[in-house]
Amino acid sequence: MQSFLDEIRAAIAAETGLEEPKLERPRDPSMGDAAFPCFVLAKERKAAPPKIAQELETALNARLNRIEAKATGPYLNFTIERALLAESVLTAITEAGASYGTSSEGEGKSIVIDLSSPNIAKPMSVGHLRSTVIGAAIQRIHNALGYKTIGINHIGDWGSQFGKLVAAVNRYGDTVDLENDPIPSLLKLYVRYHEEEEDDPTLGEEAAAAFRELESGVDGPVRATWKKLTDLSLVEFDKIYARLGVQFDLVRGEAYYESHLEKTVNRIVDAGITEESEGALVVDLSSFGKIPPCLLRKTDGTTLYATRDMAAVFHRWEEFSFERCLYVVGGDQRLHFRQMKHVLDRMGLDWEPRVEHIDFGMMRLPEGKMSTRKGRVVFLDDVLDAAAAEAKRVIEAKNADLADKDATAEMVGVGAVVFNDLKRERVKDIDFKLEEVLSFEGDTGPYVQWTHARLASIERKVGDVTEAPDWSVLASAAPILGAMGRYSDVLRSAARNAEPSEITSFVLSLARDVNSWVAQERVLGQEPAVTAARLALVQGARQVIGNALTLLGVGAPMEM
Repeated sequence: MQSFLDEIRAAIAAETGLEEPKLERPRDPSMGDAAFPCFVLAKERKAAPPKIAQELETALNARLNRIEAKATGPYLNFTIERALLAESVLTAITEAGASYGTSSEGEGKSIVIDLSSPNIAKPMSVGHLRSTVIGAAIQRIHNALGYKTIGINHIGDWGSQFGKLVAAVNRYGDTVDLENDPIPSLLKLYVRYHEEEEDDPTLGEEAAAAFRELESGVDGPVRATWKKLTDLSLVEFDKIYARLGVQFDLVRGEAYYESHLEKTVNRIVDAGITEESEGALVVDLSSFGKIPPCLLRKTDGTTLYATRDMAAVFHRWEEFSFERCLYVVGGDQRLHFRQMKHVLDRMGLDWEPRVEHIDFGMMRLPEGKMSTRKGRVVFLDDVLDAAAAEAKRVIEAKNADLADKDATAEMVGVGAVVFNDLKRERVKDIDFKLEEVLSFEGDTGPYVQWTHARLASIERKVGDVTEAPDWSVLASAAPILGAMGRYSDVLRSAARNAEPSEITSFVLSLARDVNSWVAQERVLGQEPAVTAARLALVQGARQVIGNALTLLGVGAPMEM
């Protein structure tokens, strides 16, 4: 498809003198495969765009081979010969296979992606799903475009909350089973701490003392408790990551940068932008508007989340010289990242624009925002279990003889949860409703997975075909072919915008169109050349759907 678009652009450039003519996609596929708006030529030619389109039609048809140009109002619409379009797109898909749509445009460039980042000693709830699956999809998309990506799980393993947890473990640790049931036990302790701290001031004093000892570097009981809580949590997190098919290149928590904190603070101080405010070290950001100062060190000498994030971004730049550093973190942290970027700006660092906050909307329960302090969370592994169980129920009802039902149910159930998250623009809030997540109808992951399995079933029934395809019979599939031909453009746009929903929208549309086409154009029982052509379309569509699902982190079953 790209070669056709390049040919059209070259012809327009030769005829008009435009260096990079921009093409659009007609809203109505029946109007053609590409369109050139003539408005850009109106001033130079001192003519109305419809007249310019008429004048260019004949000249461009003389330059183009097997591509028809037609003036339609102010636009020139281009239609690729249908047999040529089918042969070109489907041959490209067949030859590339799982690599179709990929490129090497990012070769030699590094993308750092900060994703997931759960807090140690707290359960992974559905609220952690978004950063994990959005970030992992963004990483896969960039990988497909040839970038070197570094996915970092910046776990929350430092901060004053650990002083609170240490105090809670010391006070109430014998009331829970930390060894055998770590995450629920730690949640109970965390909730109990916040229930009792207001009425027991000594509890807060113990927590503050524990955090001071933790930051002091003393290798004593506090640090031993902290390390135990960290190790227990990571084991539980890894179980969920395995189910989601998510891996990290680096797992570096806030504690990793402990040794970098003094150097980080000194670097910012040496830049001449810090000042003291009521005994605390801050960076004034009032020149950027009504933005509060960035607090680097509190009056008691302890550091903050902002300090540790500054240490991390300095270290990442020095280690990776990144093209982009993407922080896949919820929208409620917008102020934090604005402050961080403004500090980098005030320091005069020319790589500051490469640091991007990839924000997303919040996941909310029907009864309100999730809160670990109040114990109001929905555990992510419980959701995945429920989704897999529902998938198995549907599979047993519709295809009781399916082999390895448990594995397919896990693939479909987990896929339903992941796709449900990624199908929305990431900046939109999500009201989490389990019944919607598990729906197997409409714009859902299971629908796309079923389409993939349906196409695979058609392939198995047809078997091997040796007859050469009659590509002309695929004229009715031109919109599908055009969409598949633009798949690489979808990937580039999704990477540029860090927006996986562009791929989910694409694959949902493709699945709907292919299902409608298959219902009207039989593949089996036709003339061999007709069957060969239609089978090639089925195979191509299944391949592209499978490729897209893989980038999203959703399985592509061959049977359902």
